[in-house]
Amino acid sequence: MATTVRLTPVQSAVIGHVEWVQFARVERLPASGEIVHALEWWEEAAGGGAVAAVELARLGGEVTLFTALGDDDLGARARERLEDLGVRVLAGIRDGPQRRAFTFLDAVGERTITVMGDRMVPSGGDSLPWNELDGCAAAFFTGGDAGALAHARRAQALVATPRAGDVLLEAGTRLDALVGSGSDPGERLPRPPDPAPEVTVETLAAEGGHFERADGSAGDFPSASPPGALKDAYGAGDCFAAGLTHALGRGERLDQALALAARCGAECLTRRGPYGGPATR
Repeated sequence: MATTVRLTPVQSAVIGHVEWVQFARVERLPASGEIVHALEWWEEAAGGGAVAAVELARLGGEVTLFTALGDDDLGARARERLEDLGVRVLAGIRDGPQRRAFTFLDAVGERTITVMGDRMVPSGGDSLPWNELDGCAAAFFTGGDAGALAHARRAQALVATPRAGDVLLEAGTRLDALVGSGSDPGERLPRPPDPAPEVTVETLAAEGGHFERADGSAGDFPSASPPGALKDAYGAGDCFAAGLTHALGRGERLDQALALAARCGAECLTRRGPYGGPATR
């Protein structure tokens, strides 16, 4: 049985998005026009912001998610589920339905995702207690406008994903780390942010990954061995980013932070869905 990694508590935050996700495990993806039968299926509050927030809660400490939710039942269910998993949710409410997604999980655990609806992210103009970020050890930014990113910078350490998009290029906000998948085109920016992040990290699944510092020094890091049988890949990258955020918030060296991040990503691979059951506070 996998043992959840837990460390010294850190007060952390995630600024980003939530999706209500339906999962279906299948032997293989259907071909065009084909019908396949799901071996099992379930629903969950997920998306990069939600998954990272829950992983940070698993690692210990208080976690606040600054997000946006739809004004429908799924938005309310997403809030309730994340709070059950140990995350404090602060959300701007948007008119309209909660953004949803559908995820196939195939026989080798790879995930294939279809997203439905506009991306819901927080705005710096939302009436949320942004001042609480002043005492925050670390924040992870998955999405929001320039105002939300400026608030996120109030944390001592700020990590972001390239999926946050153009706001990272236009805002001119300094990042302590930019982390994304080296094999996913959706996690590549057309040019580096200016100023350059203190460190840019690219993950390469079982091959580990690569990092490059703003001073030009660079290196590789190894992957971690999953502590159990592989179940699915959904959320592994977000858990890696959460581990990196937590460790940087604790003031760890980069090699230590990358080792923890790799362990978090590897453990996620052994869960059913991104959480595998209620999180341990």
